[in-house]
Amino acid sequence: MILPIVAYGAPVLRKVAQDITADYPDLQKLIADMWETMYASNGVGLAAPQINRDIRLFVVDSAQIFENQEDDEKGQYADEPGIKKVFINAHITALEGKEWPYNEGCLSIPKIREDVMRPEKVTLTYLDEQLKPHTETFTGITARVIQHEYDHIEGKLFIDYLKPLRKKLLQGKLNDISKGKVRVDYKMTFSK
Repeated sequence: MILPIVAYGAPVLRKVAQDITADYPDLQKLIADMWETMYASNGVGLAAPQINRDIRLFVVDSAQIFENQEDDEKGQYADEPGIKKVFINAHITALEGKEWPYNEGCLSIPKIREDVMRPEKVTLTYLDEQLKPHTETFTGITARVIQHEYDHIEGKLFIDYLKPLRKKLLQGKLNDISKGKVRVDYKMTFSK
């Protein structure tokens, strides 16, 4: 089932999400719905706060980025061909490497894209969809998507990385998003 995505301004996007336990109700259905919602919205990642759940759960499919690359872009990133994974109760244990810019967007902040600096490597502990524990290091584009989605479960948004002046210049657009004055081709809910 395609779920509505929560727009900028909703309080859930600013909450630190809670770990969940194995008895979380309908977890497998929720994960399936998140994949369906993400693909229907043309996203490469989706975090539970974006569908109005304050839990530490996000899904990432960075493989789509590589599948849609132009031929001259192929081989630029060490993490090619990307991943498709579920992250439950994720906690970052290390951020390493040089910070590099990449133009990011967010399904909860439609029609705004900005360059964001992030480290090239992220190591985190997490549970997969079978609730098996992992500690894994990711690099490149995949590391960036994971950091972006991880920020959602920490109550952060990519615009928080922008310089104050740039954020101030975007404030009108952000206000319009929070009031529902933006058209998107996917289901959204607005806090108004």
